[in-house]
Amino acid sequence: MPVGIFRVCLVVITALVNHPLLFPKENGTVPENAEEIIQKMKEREQSLRLQQLRFEQEIADQEAREKTVEKAAEVVEESTEEKFRWDMWTALSMVVFLLIELWRQDFQEGNWQDTGGEEDDMAVLGKAFKGVAFPDKAVLASFYEKRILATTGDMARMREMVEGFADDLLEALRSVCNRDADMEVEDCMGVGSMYENWRVRKPFVCDLIVPFAPPEPYCFRSQTWCSGDSFPPDKQGYGTIKVCRADEDMAGCICDKTKLGEDMLCLLHSQANTTRRSNEMEDLLCFKNTQYLDADQVMKWFQIAVTKAWNRISHKYEFDLSFSLLDLPGALKIKFRSGKSIAFNLTPVVQYENSDVYFISHFPRSGLAADLPSSTHWFLTFAVYERRFIQLISKTLPANACHVSCLQILSFLHGKQCSLTGPSGLTNYHLKTVMLHLLQACPSQDWAPEKLEARLQDMLKFLEKCLHEKKLYHFFIGNGRVPAELGFPIIFQRAEPLNLFRPFVLHRDVYRKTVDTFHEMLRNMSALINEYTVHIPHAHTNGIHKESF
Repeated sequence: MPVGIFRVCLVVITALVNHPLLFPKENGTVPENAEEIIQKMKEREQSLRLQQLRFEQEIADQEAREKTVEKAAEVVEESTEEKFRWDMWTALSMVVFLLIELWRQDFQEGNWQDTGGEEDDMAVLGKAFKGVAFPDKAVLASFYEKRILATTGDMARMREMVEGFADDLLEALRSVCNRDADMEVEDCMGVGSMYENWRVRKPFVCDLIVPFAPPEPYCFRSQTWCSGDSFPPDKQGYGTIKVCRADEDMAGCICDKTKLGEDMLCLLHSQANTTRRSNEMEDLLCFKNTQYLDADQVMKWFQIAVTKAWNRISHKYEFDLSFSLLDLPGALKIKFRSGKSIAFNLTPVVQYENSDVYFISHFPRSGLAADLPSSTHWFLTFAVYERRFIQLISKTLPANACHVSCLQILSFLHGKQCSLTGPSGLTNYHLKTVMLHLLQACPSQDWAPEKLEARLQDMLKFLEKCLHEKKLYHFFIGNGRVPAELGFPIIFQRAEPLNLFRPFVLHRDVYRKTVDTFHEMLRNMSALINEYTVHIPHAHTNGIHKESF
């Protein structure tokens, strides 16, 4: 019974569940909607996967960009470090360059003149001359007394005679010149070895310079190689002289610099004025169609003027006067009736501004010097300051100092050697320059008379060093240690040092000849000195010893 009741209840419940009024018709489509939902869910799932892939790609791109930025930062950092290292090396190079430049400035201001006296400075020297016999003090003293002093005793009397005659000749020259048109000649001055008391070889020749100036209203305006104007390297030591009216503007008229048309006329300068001005310039010894003083024209004018002056006073003297050298305007020779003669140079010069530096019309040049392309270039001579420096420094040296003796002995040896083997590129001026450098470099007490042997060796060593380096600097040009008492122009002290041995770089054959002559002189030194030395007891001759240069 209970089982039956249960069955009936189950049937009723089943009927109720399946009754159409209880569940609507559309509920029967549930299976179809489930498939759409599943399909949409699949599409959604696929969309999410695509979105996930896109996000992953974006994340990967972002990471790649970050890595690129990091790499770029590393490169920049490395380049910064490299640049820092490069800047450091650049700065270090600049420091080294500045040190070199400072050393070069010291070199110009006079440190280049120091010989140092150290063996290191002379290490390059003497390798080919070990064993060269060098005379000792006794032999040198005897040679100096017998050969040098015995032949230079008449120099003072000769200087006095030449100066007196030159003054008389110049006075006559002024009287024959036209004061309104010709150059104005001043008093002469003695320069060179005869007036510095170190000339040893005959014939003795007095060198006199004669300053001259243009007539009023003209004046000289000079330009030098170190005044900022463009001069070629082979014209260092030279300058030009422009003849101008005293009231003339340095800039000049614009018609000289501007090309005027055919229908335009300068109201200041007509064609006639231009022609007349050109003739005036030629009358003022200028180069053709220029305002620059011509050395050749000056030579012709001076020779004619001297000839006229001598014709006026020749009756007062019992000798003849003639020009001894055609290429030098004032190379004169006095010929006595006895057959004896006296030579002297009377050379016209132009003063540089208000100093004692002079432009010299014709300077005796060695075979090293090239011919000047233009006669408008004038050589500058510092002979007056050189004489004053020797006089000034001599006051600080011991009595009977040996500086002049050293120069005389060296000049004699070199001249004697050249007479045997022919001329070389060395001149007495080079030897004098060596002495001037050593006078400034060595203490005063080192020039005592008993140190003649040591100082002569120093001069030979210094000269050999200069020959080896092909560098011997002018004593005054570029020397910032010139004594202020001399009043030397500052423009030349600040100039680049002038290498007197520069021609040796260009003329190797002359350089080789010069070096060979110098070496031969060293080897023959003892023989040359002993030839003119009186007999010395054996106890003293043992002093001849070997020196290595």
